[in-house]
Amino acid sequence: MSLNKTPFFELRSGSVDTLLFVVKTPDLGALRTELTRRFEATPEFFAGDVVAIDVRRLADSKAGEGERVPLAELENLLKSVRMRPIGIVALPAQTWAIQWANEGGLPILEARDRRGAPKPSTDEAKPNTEAAAVIEAAVAKEPAPMSPPAPVTIVDRPLRSGQQVYAKGDLIVLGLVSYGAEVIAEGNIHIYAPLRGRALAGVHGNLDARIFCTCLEPELISIAGIYRTTENPLPADVLSKPVQIWLNEEKLMIEPLRLT
Repeated sequence: MSLNKTPFFELRSGSVDTLLFVVKTPDLGALRTELTRRFEATPEFFAGDVVAIDVRRLADSKAGEGERVPLAELENLLKSVRMRPIGIVALPAQTWAIQWANEGGLPILEARDRRGAPKPSTDEAKPNTEAAAVIEAAVAKEPAPMSPPAPVTIVDRPLRSGQQVYAKGDLIVLGLVSYGAEVIAEGNIHIYAPLRGRALAGVHGNLDARIFCTCLEPELISIAGIYRTTENPLPADVLSKPVQIWLNEEKLMIEPLRLT
């Protein structure tokens, strides 16, 4: 039998989609505080998702050592909110990151950002923009086959406190989303009733996802991990009004819908 063929397993090129956890500070305490605050209201938000730890936003020192956070502690922090770190993304000049990754037993990953990596120096040919919230971790050169579009999920009943609906594609809700209820979609969310609970669209990094609602009174709204809670009061022109919500860079934009 050929050494290249076996009926028991196969090694093939492919690609893997994963979330990118962009580290902007070496202060582990600040990371822990913000990460806990961000996900305590939605403990299932990224449950079980794999993430690549991106250290490209950490500035290199003149000595080339760079700013660091303890990798083992950062891994444990991500695991505490049920994320699964699979590797490190770093700039080529960040040679310390290779040693840092090896010490922690994580591989260095290449990434193609949907919204770009940190801006390169002026002598680099390809301009990029700010680091993204989602990457394709390239483990091979062969593109993955396209998946069929996910079906639209329709919920034609009110959602009470404690109830949760998850949609692989777009989600349409025809009833009230009560306080304490949660609607989550990988695509867009349409709510033709008051939204008083939590709505999370584009949860796997779909930066183009939107939320449409006929009466906005939410506990939390989020698109691709960028969120807003009732701690930050909504303007009078959108509170309890029909609205659409989308992302502009890393900012949630809320605009009244003109229905008549």
